[in-house]
Amino acid sequence: MTNRYGFTLIEMLVTLFILSLLSSVALPYAEVMITRDKEVELSRALRDVRGAIDRFHEDWEKGKISTLSSAASGDGYPKSLSTLVQGVELSGGGIKRYLRRIPKDPFADPLISSDLQWVTRGYQDKEESSFGFSADVYDIRSLSNKTALNGTSYKDW
Repeated sequence: MTNRYGFTLIEMLVTLFILSLLSSVALPYAEVMITRDKEVELSRALRDVRGAIDRFHEDWEKGKISTLSSAASGDGYPKSLSTLVQGVELSGGGIKRYLRRIPKDPFADPLISSDLQWVTRGYQDKEESSFGFSADVYDIRSLSNKTALNGTSYKDW
C-alpha cells in the first residue's frame, strides 16, 4: 500500500465541472438581483421626487409660498427640480427645502448630473406623454429607454 499525495486528474476535472455548473446557474440570478435592486431604487426616487412636488404644490395652495415667488410657476409648481433642493421662501419667513438632493436615476449615465438624468413634464403640457422642456415641474420620468423585468419601459413608470 502506497501513500497518495494530491488529486488525480479525474477528481480535478469533476470538481471543475461542478464549479462551472454552479457558476452558470448563479451568474444570471445575480444579474437579475442587481437589476431588481436598481428598479427598487428607481421606484423610490420617483416616489420621493413626486411627493416633494406634491408638498410644494400644497404649500403654494395654502398660501405658505408667495404667489409672487420666482421659484413657483403661476400654477403653483416648482420651476425646476433644483428649486426643491434649494428651497423656497415662505410667506411667514424662512426657507423650506423639499429634498436634500435630487436622487440619481440608477439606469442613467452616472457621469450626467442628477438634475439632468430626469425628463420633466409641465402642468400646462397638453398630452400625458409630452415630456421635455417645460416652464414648471409637474411630473418626472426616467431618461432610460430600457425595459424593466416586468416588461414595461422605465420611462413609463
